Amino acid sequence: MATPVASDKLPEPLDSSRTMVVNLRKELQEGQATLRATYEANSNASAMLRGRARLVDKVLRKLWRHFALPSPLALAAVGGYGRGELYPASDVDILLLLPDGTDGSHDANIEQTIGMLWDIGLDVGHSVRSISECVEEAGRDITVQTSLLEARLIEGSRKTFTEFSATLRAHLEPQAFFKAKRLEQEERYARHNDTPFSLEPNCKESPGGQRDLQIIRWVCRAAGQGASWRELANNGLITPAEAGQLKRVETFLQHVRIRLHYLANRREDKLIFDHQEGLAKALGIERNNAKRASELLMQRYFRNAKHITQLNTILLQNLEERISPGIRAAPIFINEHFQMDREMLDVRNEDVFEKHPDAILGSFLLLQQHSELKGMTARTLRALWRARHCIDAKFRRDPANRALFLSLFQQKRGLVHELRRMNQYDILGRYLPAFGKIVGQMQHDLFHVYTVDQHILQVVRNIRRYTMPEFAHEYPLCSRLIADFERHWLLYVAALFHDIAKGRGGDHFKLGVVDARRFCKQHGISSEDTDLVTFLVEHHLTLSSIAQKQDLADAEVIRRFAAVVKTERRLIALYLLTVADIRGTSPKVWNAWKGKLLEDLYAITRRLLSGSTPQQALGLAGRQEEARGILRFHGLRPGIEEVLWEQLDTVYFMRHAAEEIAWHTRVLYHRPVAAEPVVKARVSQIGEGLQVMVYVLDQPELFARLCGAFSRLGYSIADAKIHTTRHGYALDSFMLLDSGHQLPYRDMAALLENDLVERLIKRPPLEAPPSKGRVSRQVRHFPITPEISIRPDEKNQYYIMSVMAADRPGLLYSIALILSRHGVDLHTAKIATLGERVEDTFLISGTELAKTATLVRLEQELLEALHI
Repeated sequence: MATPVASDKLPEPLDSSRTMVVNLRKELQEGQATLRATYEANSNASAMLRGRARLVDKVLRKLWRHFALPSPLALAAVGGYGRGELYPASDVDILLLLPDGTDGSHDANIEQTIGMLWDIGLDVGHSVRSISECVEEAGRDITVQTSLLEARLIEGSRKTFTEFSATLRAHLEPQAFFKAKRLEQEERYARHNDTPFSLEPNCKESPGGQRDLQIIRWVCRAAGQGASWRELANNGLITPAEAGQLKRVETFLQHVRIRLHYLANRREDKLIFDHQEGLAKALGIERNNAKRASELLMQRYFRNAKHITQLNTILLQNLEERISPGIRAAPIFINEHFQMDREMLDVRNEDVFEKHPDAILGSFLLLQQHSELKGMTARTLRALWRARHCIDAKFRRDPANRALFLSLFQQKRGLVHELRRMNQYDILGRYLPAFGKIVGQMQHDLFHVYTVDQHILQVVRNIRRYTMPEFAHEYPLCSRLIADFERHWLLYVAALFHDIAKGRGGDHFKLGVVDARRFCKQHGISSEDTDLVTFLVEHHLTLSSIAQKQDLADAEVIRRFAAVVKTERRLIALYLLTVADIRGTSPKVWNAWKGKLLEDLYAITRRLLSGSTPQQALGLAGRQEEARGILRFHGLRPGIEEVLWEQLDTVYFMRHAAEEIAWHTRVLYHRPVAAEPVVKARVSQIGEGLQVMVYVLDQPELFARLCGAFSRLGYSIADAKIHTTRHGYALDSFMLLDSGHQLPYRDMAALLENDLVERLIKRPPLEAPPSKGRVSRQVRHFPITPEISIRPDEKNQYYIMSVMAADRPGLLYSIALILSRHGVDLHTAKIATLGERVEDTFLISGTELAKTATLVRLEQELLEALHI
């Protein structure tokens, strides 16, 4: 009779397993508490990571032996655990390795083992595969292949594990692996907008994070070039100094990630605002007279990230040269200082920058002028980094260097890439000391997501994209305008200086004008072009502010703005810079509605500057004719609109586009006197948002009722036009946005129409505003003091109410309720949301506004409602 294998043994008694769970959970908890206490005492990150890996090893071995798993099986650690590094809250990734041809008789024991891992408190990521399955999966998925590359035997059959390792190695193609990992890094960089300088970076995944170091280890291990920084130096891939630097930057990130896990009491790899101050304290960083501890921490983090991306570039390039097959062609001569080597710009002598400092800027210019060059060789980058201190006051005064720098902006290609490369290697900040001061500088507001320097480079990038045919579909008007704009490179200069004075105190746009004017004078830019650049720097917020906060149907608003810009060339330039600036703050800030407001203000002002009267610029007559043309297109006979239009005043036609007027008319021409409310909703013509029209005999609390209904359905109001007809009907128009993306707008239109009609007929009591609820973490860390301003307009006909506060659900409804209680009528509402901050402007009227006592009481109630 055959001897039974271990998998045929009966399971251990239930009580024994329960005791094992209790004991191992206790051992794990006590061991992790000891590791934390030891780390807090000596701050040895490497010892803590290795210690947790050894602790988990010990626990897993006990479990393995407890269940007496079959002898041919092997238990292996993979991923970071396989490297012998386990962060306080990291998953434990394991592989249960089976010899090929194993049957399923051991499945019950394996399931029990895996279940107990969770019972004792381990977050486990596990896989059960045979050797051939591992190889097959690794061939399909580069992530699996990478994880298995770091496999380490914990317990079980060494023979099986050795066979697995040898088979995996035999199927590993270093060159293919290298290419796959580089593509993976490029995709990861793209997900993080190709910058480490996010205000809340992920210390593991963002560019300049741990993944950049890990990819070096992975590809070097796959190529047999070493597994430690010292081995890479010994193999000539990096210098001993770079190996030491890699060790330092790696240790810093280890401390950051360990502390983050302890602060959050969970796996947390993102340096969110909530943790930045606590993390700085944990790392022993204290505030100084100028900056908070969190700012100093983040500047240190960004410097660290910059070093990592530099070394990542150099090392991967060196490795690619070493593992790529084929005969290396002789370098191609470019000029006395440079040559092309394997499609890369290469210095002919490594001391060229020290001997010829002008070659520093010249190297970036060559990259722009030679499209066949894909970058710089590793030794060129090293030489550039060593020579950055050659850029001093004398260098900056040299007319030849000034001409070279300005020439970078005038090239047809490559500006953004080279500015980023210059910033990466501290060249840009050395040449422009004002720019150097804002490198890595945090922005404590509720809408920027990048440091100041990265925001500036994003704006330059956005303007550059206007000139590229492949991006013309993004913003067609901007692409058309810049195509006819002479010396459009001036916009790049303005973008470079528009926020360069942030963080100095005072108005950054005024201080930036001084810097920009000095730069233009030093670099020989004409007085006419200097005036354009300084105008753009000084007024880069003006067009956005007016478009989002003021009434574009008011001829006086347009006249004042036209008086500021003065010329069409200035207007076009300001429009182009404004669109690029808003898009460069955060992907969440820009939307199609903001784009329409900017475009409307631009178009109206351009007509005025072209010689039209203010009324002509607003296009009243043309708008009516265009609306009539749309009605004819839809088959409505001439004159059918007159009955309705007789009840509408000039203000209505000034505030609505021709297409909106035609839409309202098509719905209402046959029922100018409606017995029941008329509500229509449609997807906005700009492709984003829901347009809603409400036509009802005017009633008290109407605006508050509508705001409450929109809020209840999860919509925010981007724009409101409130109009009362001559015969007493409210004709109100709203632009609604759904930040939560609940359902497609088209699907919600009918639901919204039915809901509003029912509410307007029944007029139920107004609901209490929603509770202020949980404050977002951005608002918690960058609180906004609410502001209210109510002042009469120039004609003393209406009052203009300006509101600034932190955004939250139901905010506008709360404001509407208070206005309703005080008998205040609303005529227009301009809703501007910048990230988590709202800056709303309302045109209002009411008898209480003329009385000081009631006006003060109204302002007090509003401030109380706005406070978080």
